[in-house]
Amino acid sequence: MRARRREGADETMIDPKTAKRGLALVFTTLLLDIIGFGIIMPVLPAYLQELTGVGVSEAAIEGGWLFFVYAAMQFFFAPVMGGLSDRFGRRPILLASVLTFSIDNLICAIAWSYPMLFIGRVLAGISGASYSTTSAFIADISNDENRAKNFGLLGIAFGVGFVIGPVLGGLLGTFGPRVPFYFAAGLAFVNFLIALFLLPETLDEKHRRRFEWKRANPVGTLLQMRQYQGIGWIGLVFFLMTLGHMMYPAVWSFVSSYRYGWNEQQIGLSLGAFGLCGAIVMATVLPRIIPRLGEWRTAVIGLAFTALSAFGYAFATQGWMIYAVIVVGCLEALADPPLRSLAAAKVPPSAQGELQGAMTSIFSITSIVTPLLYTAIFSWFTGPSAPVTFGGAPYLVGAVFLVLALVVLVTKVARPAALGTVTKGVAEDRARI
Repeated sequence: MRARRREGADETMIDPKTAKRGLALVFTTLLLDIIGFGIIMPVLPAYLQELTGVGVSEAAIEGGWLFFVYAAMQFFFAPVMGGLSDRFGRRPILLASVLTFSIDNLICAIAWSYPMLFIGRVLAGISGASYSTTSAFIADISNDENRAKNFGLLGIAFGVGFVIGPVLGGLLGTFGPRVPFYFAAGLAFVNFLIALFLLPETLDEKHRRRFEWKRANPVGTLLQMRQYQGIGWIGLVFFLMTLGHMMYPAVWSFVSSYRYGWNEQQIGLSLGAFGLCGAIVMATVLPRIIPRLGEWRTAVIGLAFTALSAFGYAFATQGWMIYAVIVVGCLEALADPPLRSLAAAKVPPSAQGELQGAMTSIFSITSIVTPLLYTAIFSWFTGPSAPVTFGGAPYLVGAVFLVLALVVLVTKVARPAALGTVTKGVAEDRARI
């Protein structure tokens, strides 16, 4: 498999068997991680109320601070993880991150006070920064023809993980809010053992670069990306998209509990339906639509449906409406993979970890802001002093950011030339010579 990269980037040779095995294993690794993360979402409101003794509106604020510290650690450590993976390879960084995730869940399971959860969330944020390494791993084994499709597998892992994780978490939560944390810790450790024996390395020695602290920080990494033409606008789209989309993990459980009176199992089922529809789109629609429409148009379609879905959730006054919006708006799953592919195509192999670290830092910036923003909006519009009682207010604010992301994508991000067109042009130039 010859991995060709646009924008004058380097070319690499990846063994087909290694690429296939690596893709399968990194998919499995990420899937088990997402299951472990999704397991705890349905029980979070009940667990926080148990530890703090407050109501659901106040518990949402406490949950927002937990998401905040998680995102802050991810923000600072994503460039470090990306830089380390460019220096030492993807495998050791992924192994360390998965093991840390297991320890984090164990700490959360045995926590006897709310402050103790912060220790677990710090470790979770550090381990969660490995998503940049996972994305770099995918870029290592991809070429122009299959890059968006391979990034789509990450989306499928998220989708399937959020089908299994929240549903399983809702069921386990019936035995107590701590049980899902214990299960997640064990699942992460099994994940570590699988990766330890089977996960291959995909970054060869000649494409590794020296680790530099001046680049292994959020500011340095983002500044370094300026040298690649067009990355800035893609980064802004990604920032606005995640700024809007992060309302879901921040308030989904709290809005569902408050607005529809759902219990842990019902919240888990709704998240499972969300993930299932996304996974189906990733597996069946994405591979077919990319070759026909290209990455840019596919991203536009995905972002348009993402914004429409957010408006739908905002005004879904009854529980059954949530499922209607999930089904109608499922094409929102098309947005992320082509955006990542457009960015990865502009960067050489030696900087893929750094690029993905930059994108994870962008994601983390929004993750720092949004838990406090959306939980505060939810608490304000559902509390006793609310100017207007409106549980869907966080979704409405998120929809505005998503519309802005769509506008920037359409007006500022250039459509890449089709691979066949580029090849034809090169052939014509050679013929004239």
